[in-house]
Order: sequence, then C-alpha cells, then structure tokens
Amino acid sequence: MAGHSKWANIKHKKARTDAKRGRTFTKLVKEIMIAAKMGGSDVGGNPRLRTAVDKAKSDNLPADNIERAIKKGAGELEGVSYEEGVYEGYGPGGVAVIVEYMTDNKNRTASDVRHAFTKYGGSLGTSGSVAWMFEKKGLFLFDIDSIGEEELMEAAIEAGADDVETNSDDKVYEVATDPTEFHKVKDAFDEAGLKYQSADITMIPKDTVKIDGKKVGSVFKLLEGLEDLDDVQEVYANFDISAADIEEFS
Repeated sequence: MAGHSKWANIKHKKARTDAKRGRTFTKLVKEIMIAAKMGGSDVGGNPRLRTAVDKAKSDNLPADNIERAIKKGAGELEGVSYEEGVYEGYGPGGVAVIVEYMTDNKNRTASDVRHAFTKYGGSLGTSGSVAWMFEKKGLFLFDIDSIGEEELMEAAIEAGADDVETNSDDKVYEVATDPTEFHKVKDAFDEAGLKYQSADITMIPKDTVKIDGKKVGSVFKLLEGLEDLDDVQEVYANFDISAADIEEFS
C-alpha cells in the first residue's frame, strides 16, 4: 500500500496552507448533512456522522456550524436537500480517477465534471469503469519523525489495524484499516496519545500508474480542477509520481 496514497498525502500537505477555507467548510457541512440524513443525528450511533464531525473539528469548523448542519441533515431545521453520487474517468497518462459529489442539481454537476475532464485532458467513463481499481480503507498518516516504527507497529496491531507501511518519499507512516474498524483504531491511538497527521476513510488504489514529465502537471491540474468544483467532495486517483516531481508541481 505504501505510496498508493499519493493524492491523500498531497491533499493533506496542501490543506495546511490552502486559503480556500470557505470551500473546505462548505464541503464539510454537506458531508455532515448527508451523514445525518442517512443515519440520524446521534453521533455515537452513526459512524459516518462521527467521521464527518471529527474531520470538521480537525479542520476547525465552528461548533455552531457543525450542530446546525446535523440538525439540517436530520430534518430538525430547514435546509437544502443534497444527494450524493460518483463519477469515474481517466486522466492524462491513463490515471484512473474517482469523483465523489454531493449536489442539489445533478444536471449542473454532470456538466461541470464533464467539462473539467475534457478541459484538462481526461475523459469521463461509465459507472464501474475504474471503481474496481480501488478499495475503501481507513488511513492514518503519521510523521515519520514523530514516532518509532516499532512503537507504531505494536500500537497499530494491538488496535486492530491491517497494515503499517513506511512511505519514505512523503516522510510518513501509513496505517491502513478496514473501514468498519476505523473508529476502534482511532480511539486506540487517541487513548495512547499517538498524534497522527490525518485520519480519514478513503479510497486506496490497488495498483498505480507511473506518471512523469509534463504529464505530472496535467494530472495535477485535472485533480485540482475537479476538487475546485463546488459540488465535488472528494477526488481519488491511482498515480505514482516521484517525490521530486511532486515538489515541483504541488
């Protein structure tokens, strides 16, 4: 798995300095609303809502906004009704791309996503065309200098994690879990006082496509163009790009 989470690592680094906080907050609020709509407003009894709220808190979304989003999603307050879905396609160099969206207007979203793929040298695919190349996993990133590998390995195995890998390029340890075990592992890390850089349920590619040269910039432009769309929540891709190329283009 090591290195297969390149886009997750890049997005985490960008989030530290990303000035587009308003768009980030909007995406967080929409995820909370959908989660509350699907599974109810009880954070303790709704794993998806708990994940959304934890992420919102880590990104400093104000508590009032979180509470209001939960109530809107659960129907306790009036609000916009969103629906969610997935688009699949290919980027430059044959990179597989998954786009998760939440929208109140599917026609607008379809047009915007299709335009982004076309504009940045990709192509929109059919349902199922690339989803089989990915698997849903819980993913924790730890700074490689913040903890010893043996200590983290022991804690992760005891907590029920599936895998611990060293990603030397990005200077992180990647801890993967089954999505159903994500909160159990997260609670164990929290109780042990282990500080992770990020904790998310994400899509990890089973295999990667090597990208270099000018295609690196083209791939980044496509992924960033998709993520800048108001209706897009998450973008996943299966590229493998060298640390030097990432540093140059990110």
